[in-house]
Amino acid sequence: MASGNGAPPGSRYVDQRHFVVAATLSDLRGPVRGVVTLDRWLDWSGDSTYDLDDAGDLQLMYQTVLNQANSVDDLRRWLHGPTLRRLWPSLWLPARLRALWQARFPELSTPPQTLAG
Repeated sequence: MASGNGAPPGSRYVDQRHFVVAATLSDLRGPVRGVVTLDRWLDWSGDSTYDLDDAGDLQLMYQTVLNQANSVDDLRRWLHGPTLRRLWPSLWLPARLRALWQARFPELSTPPQTLAG
C-alpha cells in the first residue's frame, strides 16, 4: 500500500527526465534580436515564432528551449549566454533543471551585476 507522502524519490517523471546543460555559457551564441521560429521538436504548440525584442516572448522562448532541448546543439543554436544570465532569475523552470544548470554555473545563483550610473 502506498503512503500518503507521494511517489518515492526517482519514480516521478520529473526525476527521470533528461535535461541538457551547456558546457560553458560562452558556447551559447544564439540570436538576441528579431523574430525566430523554433524547431518543431522544441516547440510543437503550433505557434513556435518568438519576437526576441518582446520581453515576454524572449522569456517564453528561453523557458521552452531549456525545457525541451535534446542536445547541446539546440542550446547553442537558440540561447545566448549573457541573455540567459540576465533572464535566469525570472525564468520559470522545473526545480531539477534549475539545480542542474546552477550546479554547472554557480554564477546563475546570484543576480547579475548592473552598472551603476
